[in-house]
This record gives sequence, C-alpha cells and structure tokens, in this order.
Amino acid sequence: MATDYDSPRKTDEELHEESIEELKARRADAKSGQVDIDEEEEAQNIELPGADLSGEELAVRVVPRQENEFTCSRCFLIHHHTQLARGQGANAICKECA
Repeated sequence: MATDYDSPRKTDEELHEESIEELKARRADAKSGQVDIDEEEEAQNIELPGADLSGEELAVRVVPRQENEFTCSRCFLIHHHTQLARGQGANAICKECA
C-alpha cells in the first residue's frame, strides 16, 4: 500500500480514540474486496485422471530410428550414438543408465 508522507499524522491520543466498532467496520470492508470463486465453474475446469480422451487427436509426426541412433536396453529411449556408454545392438546402454 502506498503511503502519503505529506499527510498529517495522527497523534497517540487520536489512535486510542478509535472505537472497536470502527475497527470492526474497517476489517469487514477489507474483506469485502475479496473475489468470490464459483466452485462449480472451478470444478468444470478440472480434468480428472482416467478421463475419456477417445475423441481427442494428436498431431505428432513419428520418425523412425535413424542410423546414428540406438535404443537403450535399460530405459528403452532412443539416443544419439554419442550417448552410447557400452554395448552394441540389443545390449546397448546409454550414458545416463550406465
């Protein structure tokens, strides 16, 4: 909150003169600025696990493994040949799994 340093300040006597009712009213006014959230609308935007995605289509281009790539026998990911730690063919292991 911005503070206006040029405005006159309250003295200690003025601070103690404020009634409890005024303080409660201020607190109620401060709470009234909060935004109410519609719980129904929030619930509609949540996607639950196991939701039916049969109508959805993915547009992903699948590229076959290239000559300079290998499939790790531990993590089953395709890596570039520079990531080969040891082994050949079906026994190849990447640097991350080694």
